[in-house]
Amino acid sequence: MITLAVETSCDETALALFSDKEGVIADVLSSQTKIHERFGGVVPELSAREHVRNILYLFDELINTARVGKDLKEVDFISFTLTPGLILSLVVGVAFAKAIAYAKRKPLVPVHHLEGHIYSAFINREPEYPFIALIVSGGHTELVVVEDFGRYKQMGSTLDDAVGESFDKVARMLGLGYPGGPIIDKLAKEGEYIYDLPKPLYRDNSFNFSFSGLKTAVKTFIEKEKIRREDMARSFQETVVDILLHKTKRAVEETGIRRVIVVGGVSANSRLREVFNHWSEDEDIEVIIPPLKLSTDNAVMIARAGIERYKRGITAPLNINPEPNIPLEEFGKMWS
Repeated sequence: MITLAVETSCDETALALFSDKEGVIADVLSSQTKIHERFGGVVPELSAREHVRNILYLFDELINTARVGKDLKEVDFISFTLTPGLILSLVVGVAFAKAIAYAKRKPLVPVHHLEGHIYSAFINREPEYPFIALIVSGGHTELVVVEDFGRYKQMGSTLDDAVGESFDKVARMLGLGYPGGPIIDKLAKEGEYIYDLPKPLYRDNSFNFSFSGLKTAVKTFIEKEKIRREDMARSFQETVVDILLHKTKRAVEETGIRRVIVVGGVSANSRLREVFNHWSEDEDIEVIIPPLKLSTDNAVMIARAGIERYKRGITAPLNINPEPNIPLEEFGKMWS
């Protein structure tokens, strides 16, 4: 079976054609990083405008690359991101998916954006259940037990800033630009871990995260003393990665599940990958991290999750509307 997938939850306009037998047939993506760079973050109105401007051009590029006709006869269904995300951005993608589904008489399959990230770890393989998902991105930091497709149990989440958001804010404090994650990752390689930064909620009994206090501590260091940016980047990054690993280790101990996936934009961080892979080798834990291309937002991951939903006969009516924030666990129960 083949799906056309649509992803516009934030500032990436992405489309993909994906087969359950062949994998990725073709995928296209338009990034808005340059547009939002001068604002230090994503501006929702600008993001939505760019989606409207780009999506039809991307569709033409996709079908030309894949050499399929505009009639989409080979396509069995349309998968799309329904939630969560910036509502103005979601509206564009959902409207496009609905228009294609109506015009070509194809079923619609709704996908949760975080569900897409989870199944980005299984583009070329079948998932083995259960597993623990550490989802780390600009808008989310969550630990989730995935018992089966659609059966999600949240163990913990961030109480304030998401981890990717904290990278962006610290980069801004250091005058490094946007997006902060890749810049800090690169700069940290030139620095030393010399600043003693706090690790909020590190020793509590929950699986929740908090990065606001860590961010404030960086701000205090910058205001009180002359720092070397490379060293602060390294210290901040090491602290964040240690927090993420510590909580994930505890989740493994608590559940007894020894299969872990790490997904989302922050999973592209080189130090995080290194530390989690070392842990995997040292303690014989299966750790799966998607390729760099699939770590950030993309339509391939939406297609992969859409395939799983369609196999289970899950479709949506044409009058469905996007939602800015349906929790993953609730979404799994709604569309099961």
